[in-house]
Amino acid sequence: MIETLQSAFQGIWAHKMRSFLTMLGVIIGIAAIIGIVSTIKGTNEQIMQNLIGAGNNNVKVSLKQGNDEYYMDFGAPSGVSPVSEEQKKEIRSLSGVEDASFYLFRNWSDDIKHGDKGLDSAGVLGIDQHYLYTTGYQVTEGRAFTETDYKDFHKVILMDQTAADSLFPEGGAVGSTIDIGSEPFIVVGIVDKVKSAEPVIQSYQDYVNYADQDFGVVMLPDASWPIVYGYDEPANCVAKAIDVESMSTVGQSIEIIMNRSVAGSSLDIESTDTEMVSEEETEESSGDGMSGSDSSSIRYKALDLLEKARNKQELAASTNNLLIWVASIALLVGGIGVMNIMLVSVSERTAEIGLKKALGARKKRILTQFLTESVLLTGIGGILGVVAGIVLAEIISRTSGTPVAISIPAILLGVIFSMVIGVVFGLLPSVKAANLNPIDALRRE
Repeated sequence: MIETLQSAFQGIWAHKMRSFLTMLGVIIGIAAIIGIVSTIKGTNEQIMQNLIGAGNNNVKVSLKQGNDEYYMDFGAPSGVSPVSEEQKKEIRSLSGVEDASFYLFRNWSDDIKHGDKGLDSAGVLGIDQHYLYTTGYQVTEGRAFTETDYKDFHKVILMDQTAADSLFPEGGAVGSTIDIGSEPFIVVGIVDKVKSAEPVIQSYQDYVNYADQDFGVVMLPDASWPIVYGYDEPANCVAKAIDVESMSTVGQSIEIIMNRSVAGSSLDIESTDTEMVSEEETEESSGDGMSGSDSSSIRYKALDLLEKARNKQELAASTNNLLIWVASIALLVGGIGVMNIMLVSVSERTAEIGLKKALGARKKRILTQFLTESVLLTGIGGILGVVAGIVLAEIISRTSGTPVAISIPAILLGVIFSMVIGVVFGLLPSVKAANLNPIDALRRE
């Protein structure tokens, strides 16, 4: 075997330029595929991070009218009762849920003021004690809400840095008083998103998805919510799934549990201490009660960011798959080039083959020699192609801003595939060499 490899190396090295030009088609094909696959992987990871966040895994379940968000700014809907404590416990006990929070919300509030300064548009949330952890907020200044704040209906608030900068441009927000409507509230803390929970905004569409975060957020204890807004308002839910893969199933399960609070809905499930609700049950239940396609219907629906991410990934992949097929043509051309050069090599070494066979070399030995040379030729081309592909991926990333993630399986597959090309396209020349008649071969020389 070692002698066969040495002979193959000698054959390639003896015609360095010709060997390199033969490898070129394989190098270009493998490089193109590595570059495209790395771009696809990087784009998919970026899409997932943009929509879901790194390690946040939040699933939001909110009231929808048809397929549109129901805004409590227009008043609480009839026929929807508050989520019960039993429902909350059941949701938090789901096997795919790490924690869950239930919150009240006003999308755009313009009645938040401090002196002559006000927020033009801010989100106001009535939160429970699970909200900060579940959604990835941390207190950067002051304190969080305490049990006493909830028990005694204290008029205290938390606000994010955007709201604090707008109302207190010179600082000193904590301990100050602001007005929500006609009610004074004391600022007890400033909160900010944990870095790993922040979405990555790289495009206008990302900005649209997270635009509400740019207007500032003010939070008060949900127990104090009726001081400013209505009593017995239906709460939304945000759950923290244990992993990204659980998000869709968690959302479906929470939908079913929360829709028990919607009048006219027959949605119901057994207690799910250890098992999640199956997708089939969810599909059955979606046909009961009020239909989501009816513009007048109101029911709880999950915002399936995971499904959105997958849809975007599939759209990007469908385009890039076409590019992979185009790059594969370069590999095909490279394989034909290998076959052509190996046929030339057989013709050039006819006398050598005839002499070896006259001295007793078997067909298998001749076949192995030429096949090894073909595989070695494409294998070296594959390795060079992988290196070129990694460089190409980095160039694409730097010039276009497209995220890139090198795929180890794609690299291994590229090298193995290049060797398979050597076997497939080197087989015909090798068989031709092995079948040469030694007398005819010596006579031809």
